[in-house]
Amino acid sequence: MEDFRYPIGRYRAAQSVAPRDVAKWIDEIEALPRQLQTAVSSLSDEQQDTPYRKGGWTIRQVVHHIFDSHANSYIRFKLALTEDRPTIKPYDQEAWAKLSDSKLPVDVSLNLIKGLHERWGHLLKSLDEAQLSRELVHPESGTLIVKSMIGLYAWHGKHHLAHITNLKKQKNWT
Repeated sequence: MEDFRYPIGRYRAAQSVAPRDVAKWIDEIEALPRQLQTAVSSLSDEQQDTPYRKGGWTIRQVVHHIFDSHANSYIRFKLALTEDRPTIKPYDQEAWAKLSDSKLPVDVSLNLIKGLHERWGHLLKSLDEAQLSRELVHPESGTLIVKSMIGLYAWHGKHHLAHITNLKKQKNWT
């Protein structure tokens, strides 16, 4: 079950973050919309409504979750860049995944992810070292640093993309 939940492994924060790490992670964030589009474009509605693991979200819910999560993250980045150590509000991702908008066609969120990631990538590429070192406070996770958060969200996109691509391989869907 662990392999299905964490197909690329659990997230591990880097002990130190070099500029090349940040650049690589930004590239991964910018590439995600195209990769998601490719991963789901050939899937039928029935396939999109298949859970990636027993008890897990459907592919449709995963795509909508990526938008929900990354939209929240984008706002958190902007808060960290414009306020002094803001405390952000967590959200219940399980409850969000059960709301009716998680049953919409995946194209709705794919279009939103494309625009969001374009803006997000532009913003991230513009940051200097002082901005990359800014902090925010997550009530459950503690203090987070902007440059480390970039790595977290690069991992997050690859993590959920692997849920989709692994299910496609398992089911022999093309």
